[in-house]
Amino acid sequence: MFVTSVHDNKTAKAFLDLPRKIYKDDPNWICPPDQDIRSVFNPKRNNFFRHGACARWILKNDAGRTIGRIAAFINNHKAYAQEQPTGGIGFFECINDRRAAFALFDTAKQWLAEKGMQVIEGPVNFGENDKYWGLLVEGFKPPSMGMNYNPPYYQEFFEAYGFKKSYDQLTNFLDVSVPLPDRFIKIAERVMKKPEYRFRPFDKMNFAHFAMAFREIYNDAWSDFPAFSPLEMETIRETFRQLKPVMDEKIIWFAYHHDEPISFILCMPDINQVLKHLDGKLNWWGKLKFLWYKKTTTIDRIRIIVMGCKKKYQNHGIESALIRCLQQEVIPRKSIKGVELAWVGDFNQKMRALHEATGAVKDKVHRTYRYGIDPGKSSNQALFTKVEKSGQLPADQAPLILSFSQTSVP
Repeated sequence: MFVTSVHDNKTAKAFLDLPRKIYKDDPNWICPPDQDIRSVFNPKRNNFFRHGACARWILKNDAGRTIGRIAAFINNHKAYAQEQPTGGIGFFECINDRRAAFALFDTAKQWLAEKGMQVIEGPVNFGENDKYWGLLVEGFKPPSMGMNYNPPYYQEFFEAYGFKKSYDQLTNFLDVSVPLPDRFIKIAERVMKKPEYRFRPFDKMNFAHFAMAFREIYNDAWSDFPAFSPLEMETIRETFRQLKPVMDEKIIWFAYHHDEPISFILCMPDINQVLKHLDGKLNWWGKLKFLWYKKTTTIDRIRIIVMGCKKKYQNHGIESALIRCLQQEVIPRKSIKGVELAWVGDFNQKMRALHEATGAVKDKVHRTYRYGIDPGKSSNQALFTKVEKSGQLPADQAPLILSFSQTSVP
């Protein structure tokens, strides 16, 4: 086995294509769009490169076949906002081989340690945590767009290596055929009738206004969370640019107190019901297929990606009113069967209580882990990277390669 960095088009393609091999016999997996993954690692698309850095690697077996991959990230806005400098790992994929998984973890750990990180968080994304975040540990069923899906054995890899649970993010499911509880409806409608509040769906023709409102609400609502960093307007623009082809304006709602934006609910159709036919390819042929399947497929599921409410207006029933607005829009369509309520942290008691009040039930759990880097332990992974690039092995290093290939990684 040997590790090599992603440093050219060939290795970038190997990194991108590996999941197709890992999941070729898994009927639940839905390949994310290739362009979505590429954009994470494209400095022209991902503004996190302005205040951070990332690296990628692939792992090959002795026959030269790619069997694993991993990426490591440092977001300087968040890395030093915690007690110990903290970096991240993500986009981990690997065959069912602990030695291979540990080699990838070692490689990312060494890169992060060399850059001064003392803690690893993962799996995470080089961006906001609305997608490609957390390890799936419960609910191994077809994912919604942007949600991580992985084999159950990944959990054993992380925990055997020494990663410890930091927190869980829960996705709850609401069956649209089941009426919302009477108490929930009464609270929501009482708020909706108050003249000082008004509720508006998103209008892409007035994007600038809603983008500013989104940032204002988000940055207020999450400001007390650990390692919080304000959401940048460029991030919002890029997110909405990616969502635009599948956006449904009538399931994105904002609440106002007089003219002040105070809360929002951002929902999207489960477009993975269309994307599952494309194998991640959105070239010209893939786009034609996308348009065809979008037209001929009845999407019967939507996902609440994120909800936010300014601290001053929390516990006033605003979020309940927004969910009621959403319900009144969705039910008459008679096509939506279920709603995923995400992406609530197990530490977020207020939002968990709101989910429970709707009658939603737990559907999936994604776990974020932390790992403390021991500066006293070094890794030999830089050696394996050098081997692949040079194509030659110094004689005095040969026993290390042989040992790695034949013994278990500690």
